[in-house]
Amino acid sequence: MRIVVVIVLVWLIVGAVAAGQRGYFSNTSETSCASAGTIAVTVIAGPLNYLGVNPKISNCTLPQPSP
Repeated sequence: MRIVVVIVLVWLIVGAVAAGQRGYFSNTSETSCASAGTIAVTVIAGPLNYLGVNPKISNCTLPQPSP
């Protein structure tokens, strides 16, 4: 069980490093649902980022409160 936890943590750390290398954490002027989604998908993709996967979320709509 511990090995699975270690593998998942390493996977997510590699994904976070990939997102950092792409500058997703430093661009704080554009905070939107799409940018947060792109960061999340990049982190989840993990090592696949280094195999050419470049996930991006281009459009995102948040639910609006009822009137």
